[in-house]
Amino acid sequence: MINQLTQDAILLLKKLIETQSFSSEENQTATLLESWFQQYKIDYKRIKNNVWAVNKYFDDDKPTLLLNSHHDTVKPNSAYTKDPFKAIVEDGKLFGLGSNDAGGCLVSLIATFTYFYNQKDLKYNLVIVASAEEESSGPNGLNSMLPIIPKVDVAIVGEPTLMNLAIAEKGLVVFDAVLTGTPSHAAHPNDDNVIYKAIDTLQWFKDFKFEKNSEALGDVKLTVSQISAGKQHNAVPADLNLVIDVRVNDAYTNAEIAEILQKEAPVTRITPRSLRLNSSSIPVDHDLVKAGIAMGRTTYGSPTLSDQAVLSCPSLKLGPGDSTRSHSADEFIYLNEIEEGIKIYVELLHRVIV
Repeated sequence: MINQLTQDAILLLKKLIETQSFSSEENQTATLLESWFQQYKIDYKRIKNNVWAVNKYFDDDKPTLLLNSHHDTVKPNSAYTKDPFKAIVEDGKLFGLGSNDAGGCLVSLIATFTYFYNQKDLKYNLVIVASAEEESSGPNGLNSMLPIIPKVDVAIVGEPTLMNLAIAEKGLVVFDAVLTGTPSHAAHPNDDNVIYKAIDTLQWFKDFKFEKNSEALGDVKLTVSQISAGKQHNAVPADLNLVIDVRVNDAYTNAEIAEILQKEAPVTRITPRSLRLNSSSIPVDHDLVKAGIAMGRTTYGSPTLSDQAVLSCPSLKLGPGDSTRSHSADEFIYLNEIEEGIKIYVELLHRVIV
């Protein structure tokens, strides 16, 4: 059965690649996913562009394990040399937009869910959500499904990890900051030029360190990622705008990060866009982690954000593919990574839920 599921999963991935699914535009790929569940006679539901199902013998008295990955993509960058919407196989690689992030993970998890769907007496219920709007952290993605699906006790989130165990993931807070000065004509002296003041401010952000370190996730990473000021060559502007990207370890909540920067940062004001994308983790002694380690998989902390950020339960990030290929030109995944991924997912769940 695994061989047939693997072949069908790869075929589904090829169809997904060749169907545009930018965030909030996933209608057609959601329809493709529906066809899988129809083919395997799985009772499923669709809400907007999210497709989900529970195992056949769902039992309210058992804990529930969520399997989740997304079918939306970013837009292809200008460096592509291959058609991003054509599934091309060369030298064991399947090229195409979304192949690695996170199509390979998604179809592998769907195949795994299908493998266990009809089995009785599982220790955990299974629920799968093929979600939308992950890349944009949009309002109609996994976050919108949590009040609808059964209560989740633990989750596996499919993102490319080379099938190693990402037992923690950094959260994200994006800040908008404003630095003010004195506007003037460029021809006149000005000791309060906001652009010159920004030199010391940028150095402060470059040097600033949050005190708490995390064993799994290391330090909080703060990066000034955008700067803008002025509209005319002959006018010194009154203010300068900064965007600060902060990747938060599990030693802080996002609200604590905001409180620290609002107190310490040498700017006129600094405002978080959202505080909801917190860090996430799973205890190293959880059965899923112990089973993965027993299978020879390594553990690490992930610096990249995923739908784990909207979950309040313990969650493990695990999937075929390599995160460094995500959002890259000529994105690809190895076909044998998908084959291996399905086998590892199935064995992992065998050890925990059967």
